[in-house]
Amino acid sequence: MLVTGGAGFIGSNFVRSALAMDAELQLVNIDALTYAGHMASLSGVDEVYGARYTFVHADIRDHKTVRRLFEEHDIDTVVHLAAESHVDRSIDGPIDFIDTNICGTANLLEAARSAWRDREDVRFHHVSTDEVFGSLSADGLFSETTPYDPSSPYSASKAAADHLVRAWHRTYDLPVTLSNCSNNYGPYQFPEKLVPLMILNAVAGKKLPVYGEGANVRDWLHVEDHCRALDLVIRQGRPGRTYNIGGHNERTNLEVVHALCDIIDELRPRSGGSSRRELVEFVADRPGHDLRYAIDADRIASELGWRAEHDFDSGLRATVEWYLDNHDWCEEVMK
Repeated sequence: MLVTGGAGFIGSNFVRSALAMDAELQLVNIDALTYAGHMASLSGVDEVYGARYTFVHADIRDHKTVRRLFEEHDIDTVVHLAAESHVDRSIDGPIDFIDTNICGTANLLEAARSAWRDREDVRFHHVSTDEVFGSLSADGLFSETTPYDPSSPYSASKAAADHLVRAWHRTYDLPVTLSNCSNNYGPYQFPEKLVPLMILNAVAGKKLPVYGEGANVRDWLHVEDHCRALDLVIRQGRPGRTYNIGGHNERTNLEVVHALCDIIDELRPRSGGSSRRELVEFVADRPGHDLRYAIDADRIASELGWRAEHDFDSGLRATVEWYLDNHDWCEEVMK
């Protein structure tokens, strides 16, 4: 198995999960180690899994390296997670997102097509996002047939990558699957995203910046549930099929921030006993900020038997505890 972006948040969790679940698996992890990918997130993997695990520091846009990996390691499965993924950064610098998310995906598809020829015992799985669908009103859910309507350079670049993967399947019969997931949370998430940013700021007594009035709604999915879903789709999903993966945990951003404040107040009370909710600071909304995302995950449930095991309240508490217990990791990746 070739995992791209395996030093990132979802990637590092998936690498650990995949190796633990399959004792025969040989896994190659390629990561460019940009700002959100860190070797610290893979601590201990080498020692535990030894010769079954190989790390390669390289960019998915590097044609020669990617093709060499297919040949040297006899790759029969690709799990494509590598991406520029932060919406705010895409607004400030969209070209990096186009280069990595679109051109990098095309390079991987061509490397797989060249290496696999007409093989059917192979799989290229592309991990995407619910953001490609745009914004929902107060009602309704994203299904696998929802029309694409991306709002940011990030979501547009992921939508383009999704289209490329489907085109390689329809044109070249490349055995592909796709998944579109909701907001992930859990261990090893780079502290620019909402949950870890708010945890670290709250512990440090810093302001907690919330866009607009905090009314934007997201569906939250624990990263461990996501990893289980990916494994199922890769092994049992039908080629050419797309699967939505969601946690059925809709919350407004402000509800998430308040819940984090309450958990941290309980675990690390402030001197004087005041609530960290006082640190919330509403800031100007970002351009094109989608109001609501929500996933209909019926297909993966009915076809593959997957359901999220983490409820949001206990999952969020466990996540807070992980960040409080792993201050060294936070300091290392923030360097």
